[in-house]
Amino acid sequence: MKTVYSYKTSIGEIQIAEENQAIIKVALIQETADDLRQKYSLEKYVYQETELIKETANQLMEYFRGERKEFSVKLNPEGTEFQEKVWHALYKIPYGETRSYKQIAEAVGSPKAMRAVGMANHNNPIMFIIPCHRVIGANGSLVGYGGGLKLKQYLLDLEKKGKKKDE
Repeated sequence: MKTVYSYKTSIGEIQIAEENQAIIKVALIQETADDLRQKYSLEKYVYQETELIKETANQLMEYFRGERKEFSVKLNPEGTEFQEKVWHALYKIPYGETRSYKQIAEAVGSPKAMRAVGMANHNNPIMFIIPCHRVIGANGSLVGYGGGLKLKQYLLDLEKKGKKKDE
């Protein structure tokens, strides 16, 4: 059974979905809770808070406050084999660090697939926890982000500040 629930956070409203005791989605949302209930009932989701969804939300809130650097919830993002390789590589990017699309392409064994890496980034179903915001252009510029470049910069700055506290 797929379950989804939404929360208001310091960066906006997010939705978290789980299936088989693993998180399958974390995303910023634009719809209202009533819109989501109707949408997800049509897609065979149950709109309710579960222990795993609640724990994920708590960990995300800690992250947004700069109190958490790693997540400890089980993830199961679904995508193509290539997308899943990219998401795994993104998950390995340490807190407070960035990688270029080229570096990720090389890490997944497809050194010329920067555009495909960009598309996999774009289709990342588990924002924040699979840190697609840590991927930047080869020249250091911010390049695209589902939550917008302002949010991407905010998250990178949050992590930079948190990393400096540790040093």
